[in-house]
Amino acid sequence: MTARIVVLRGTPGELVDSIRAVRDDGGVPLVGDDRWPAAQWSAVRDLTADAVVPDDAAWAALTSGTSGTPRVVLRTAASWERSFAAVSGLLDAEGAVEQILLPAPPASSLTLFSLAHALGGGPRPVFPGGPGAEAATLFHGTPHALRPLLDAGAAPRLRTALVGGSHLDARTRADAEFRGIRVVAYYGAAELSFVALDEGRGLRAFPGVETEVRDGGLWVRSPFAALGYLGEPGPLRTDGAWSTVGDLATAHDDGTLTVRGRADAAILTASATVVPDEVEAGLRTLPGVADAVVFGIPTPRVGALVAAMVEPADGAPPPTAGRLRSLAETRFAPAHRPRVWFAGRLPRTASGKPARAEVLRQVGTGEVSRLV
Repeated sequence: MTARIVVLRGTPGELVDSIRAVRDDGGVPLVGDDRWPAAQWSAVRDLTADAVVPDDAAWAALTSGTSGTPRVVLRTAASWERSFAAVSGLLDAEGAVEQILLPAPPASSLTLFSLAHALGGGPRPVFPGGPGAEAATLFHGTPHALRPLLDAGAAPRLRTALVGGSHLDARTRADAEFRGIRVVAYYGAAELSFVALDEGRGLRAFPGVETEVRDGGLWVRSPFAALGYLGEPGPLRTDGAWSTVGDLATAHDDGTLTVRGRADAAILTASATVVPDEVEAGLRTLPGVADAVVFGIPTPRVGALVAAMVEPADGAPPPTAGRLRSLAETRFAPAHRPRVWFAGRLPRTASGKPARAEVLRQVGTGEVSRLV
């Protein structure tokens, strides 16, 4: 019998019970985000309605935020369960008697993992502003979510923070440790799950994972890898037992890794990975936009802000940032909406394609002005 994907929405507390019910019934839960525009909900439901899903699929997570080409990554139950013991050890967690604060939306694979862990006997999930949040002893989220907790002195009982999704800056780690919070940062991906850990001495392979750098790209041999995608293909590639999502990395003599980001120019922003080609396709559907190039602007705490340079259609009125933002809200999930806008005639290669590197150079030198 083929597995069936069930798309869920609701408050975080409601979703825990809904996910349990779907899993108990043999279904594959895919959690949506109430902030999505209607077009994205429709695209996800269309993609999953008659989908043929492998029998051993148990979890699904959306990794693409555009309404036109949603990407779903599928994984087995075992691919996460095999890491539960290691994660509990890193958290120094005593099972369901403890509460773990999850600030990222349940639609993110980061939070969805912790919900799966809870269903498997791990710490009980609590959410910001909800019951038990102030009593939480554990945290799993992004650096961007940990920072305001530290600044506000919230969640005073926290003792361990598992931090992923983007680069953890030294100040946030130091402030957390000053409060007596043990910090474990990690690098991973929705397709690969946990890959490497940094407890303050650099990134090292997660227990049970092997890493290898080939021609500057990071490859992983792991029992935690996903099955693959439903719908549009994504960056995951395999070579026998080895997998990669196209991240660039350097392996050091002391056994540590430095991960430098996606070779395909994907933008890591907070807990999301934004693929420029997908956002560009969505921008081209906006009234008055002929073409677009999307890129990241490095920004503390969130990794990068999503930025776009749009080429106005002939005869269209000059675009404003306010109008473009309003239009983008109808097309994209929050993490995928450009926050910084530029406009002008796009530079092009000899073949007529937009020249991404030249756009970055023009923005960097101030040759094009930011829209306000």
